[in-house]
Amino acid sequence: MSKKKSTDLENGSIGKLLVTLAVPSIIAQIVNLLYNIVDRIFIGRMPNGDLAMAGIGIITPIVLLVTAFSALVGFGGSPRVAIKMGQKDNDGAEEILGNSFSLVIIIGLILTVIFYIFKEPIVMAFGASANTAQYAIDYLSIYLIGTVFVQVAVGMNPYINTQGFTTIGMVTVAIGAGLNIILDPILIFGFNMGVKGAALATVTSQLVSAIFVLKFLFGNKTILKIRKKYLKLKKEVVLGTLALGIAPFIMQSTESIVLISLNNQLLKYGSDIAVSAMTIMSSMMQMIMLPMSGLTQGAQPILSYNFGAKRYDRVKKAFKLLFISCFTFTMVAVGLIELFPAFFVKIFNNSPALVDMTSWSMRIYFAGMCLFGMQISCQQTFLSLGEAKISLFLALLRKMILLVPLIFILPAFMKDGLTAVLLAEPVADVIACLTTTTLFYRFFKKKFSGDNIVEINENIAK
Repeated sequence: MSKKKSTDLENGSIGKLLVTLAVPSIIAQIVNLLYNIVDRIFIGRMPNGDLAMAGIGIITPIVLLVTAFSALVGFGGSPRVAIKMGQKDNDGAEEILGNSFSLVIIIGLILTVIFYIFKEPIVMAFGASANTAQYAIDYLSIYLIGTVFVQVAVGMNPYINTQGFTTIGMVTVAIGAGLNIILDPILIFGFNMGVKGAALATVTSQLVSAIFVLKFLFGNKTILKIRKKYLKLKKEVVLGTLALGIAPFIMQSTESIVLISLNNQLLKYGSDIAVSAMTIMSSMMQMIMLPMSGLTQGAQPILSYNFGAKRYDRVKKAFKLLFISCFTFTMVAVGLIELFPAFFVKIFNNSPALVDMTSWSMRIYFAGMCLFGMQISCQQTFLSLGEAKISLFLALLRKMILLVPLIFILPAFMKDGLTAVLLAEPVADVIACLTTTTLFYRFFKKKFSGDNIVEINENIAK
């Protein structure tokens, strides 16, 4: 992709731009999904695969938290970079890029040390039983070695996409995921490493992805380059990035709290098999969320750049197309899950007991997810326009204000505790979706109607 094409965000057709930018991002997210899905497919076919799956489900909150920190920097800085580019301030954009690179390295090292020291008590606190704890510890011990690689590969990739180089961003992810697919069966079964092999495959793959990301951002084909003079952290740059990144960070990190709560309650009212079912359902959740994340990532440069360029008519057109696309996708995806749950469960494990338990659970758990496309399109547009406070509130609303309390409250009012735990998700989804769309409608009407157009927030511009 040429530099000219990568920056043609101000004049090109909104529909064509969204397709051009979103399709590679969606493919990248689907390929990225393979990291977890392929691991779980092979792990589920190990001896005692149902228990191994439960063990992997136990440490999933840690994996999500590591990824959340990469989102803190990646999705906090990349919209600001796009806004700077819209203002024709590439030096300011490169300063954000350089500071972000330093941040992901520091964060990666800190997370590695903390989680490695406390890995065993963390695993037990997250809902492991005597049958599943060792699987969780074995995987985590190796996975943590690659924490810095994850931070670089995932945290810096948005800075490639936000410049318009979404095909390059897709390739960097695809290379790692493809390697993961190759290494998984070799290490898990060929070398008889079990879950340790799955972890080693993931770490190796993330290292390769990180190398390709840095090769591009340090190279000559990029518009914005990581430069030595911008590696020293600057307070106002870091705070601006963290302020905007806190919303996507909370969106992903609170998923960890949700899974910890679910695993503990499912173990209480069900058994290890219920935790295994949740591991499969969380994978299915990612199958819905990650393609939508790719779609919103594709729309983000269009929204942010044109907001920075004060082309508000194009901001409105881009949002409407994003809203329709996300809503349609979730309706279709959830419809298929509700109609054919057993088909999706058997991708991971053929145990009749696990298939029956998960199929029943999925129909309850995903019942409200059909509306989620409306919420994520509105929430991510808030983020793309630099509305950090609103996006933060909405990130907290669904999971921390609604879902986590409901996981513990509903079983107190229902005879069937297991059903009550599962019902917490659709109840939270519906309330959060209605709240988000209502807030966004009011925001959109106020900010983009007639002559009532606002200038870019001064704090975002700095």
